[in-house]
Amino acid sequence: GGGCQLPAEWRPLSEGCRAELAAIIVYARVLALHPDPYGAYNYLPWQRGPPPGPPAGAGGLFYSAEIELLCDQAWGSMLEVPAGSRLNLTGLGYFSCHSHTVMQGYAYFFFLRMDENYILLPHGVNFQEAIFPDTQENRRMFASLFQFSNCSQAQHVLSFSSDWEIQEDNRLMCSSVQKALFEEEDRVKKLQQKVAMLEKRNKQLRDRVKKVKRSLRQARKNTRHMEQMNRKLSEKLSSAGGQIPYINSLKQENSHATYLKV
Repeated sequence: GGGCQLPAEWRPLSEGCRAELAAIIVYARVLALHPDPYGAYNYLPWQRGPPPGPPAGAGGLFYSAEIELLCDQAWGSMLEVPAGSRLNLTGLGYFSCHSHTVMQGYAYFFFLRMDENYILLPHGVNFQEAIFPDTQENRRMFASLFQFSNCSQAQHVLSFSSDWEIQEDNRLMCSSVQKALFEEEDRVKKLQQKVAMLEKRNKQLRDRVKKVKRSLRQARKNTRHMEQMNRKLSEKLSSAGGQIPYINSLKQENSHATYLKV
């Protein structure tokens, strides 16, 4: 549906680039899952509206999780809590266009954000995945991109690799490239707006030119009509001017006859 449509200028970003934009990044284990209470938004997406009561099997559609941090948060995170802390994470479950799902007893890397009520939610940067399973590939990726410290339970896999400085340079380069792309998109958008404004102004000017041309044609037509009328009037006056002596003689004869009669 319309809710799944991405912005026209959308493009996928790598996990490294999106991690730089994530507000909070933690490595944690899921201790327990708690279904959210049934409400106006806790129903299956193909239902037209929430029924009067919770249907069977729909109780776990949306849920929250209790998580325990296995390491300190990543560098740059806005969450200042040490390893071993327990937090509640909500906004989990199946949605119309994506899903944020976890399983009890498993560890994950989380991109998180905090809403205005200080509630932790998954942070789907760039409309992409916000929860990453604890795999060797993800461990290497996040270990090279972020400096986790004070990890519990001998989580030594998150220590720095030998090529960390090179990868850190790549991360900074990613940030620079990303910034340049955003600036270029902004410049293109402004240029498009300027072109649209100029096209609108050009259309207005063309309309004004059409009106002026139409008025000019009408003025020329009126001028030709007036010239024709003046020519006809001049001809009538010329023809009438030749008859004036004859009319004067008639007047003289009539006046003389009248005098004799009196």
